[in-house]
Amino acid sequence: MRPVTRNTLLGIIAVVVLLLALGALPGLLKSGDPYYTVATPSDGEYSVDNGTAINWSTQSERRFPYTSAALAEASASAAGQSEPYWRGPFGLKGAFTHSPFDERDALRQQYDGAVTDDGVVVRHNGTFYHVAVRQDV
Repeated sequence: MRPVTRNTLLGIIAVVVLLLALGALPGLLKSGDPYYTVATPSDGEYSVDNGTAINWSTQSERRFPYTSAALAEASASAAGQSEPYWRGPFGLKGAFTHSPFDERDALRQQYDGAVTDDGVVVRHNGTFYHVAVRQDV
């Protein structure tokens, strides 16, 4: 193998390994305060003016894992929360991983009629829930 080809191939492999490490490393960083997606039954407390709640049966659990986990736990008890999410130092983690903030923003953009001040209203198994991202539970 020619030295130029070998060096180019080693450079490409190094870049691929570095990108894989950057994708995996943020998930292992548990620095900062944890954030949770919290689902609480609304009991009419959160009303959506001129809008409707999000029908959660039409949403993908793979696309919204934090929200789905909070709603699954809320179905079994009074309120539910997702696994903790740590933002990481310098905002580095947010660029490489899926977060509850991504889910909240996606739901707010897709269903602007279900938006409240700090979250969205979701209908799951006939119950209305207020879903928000919170630091303290």
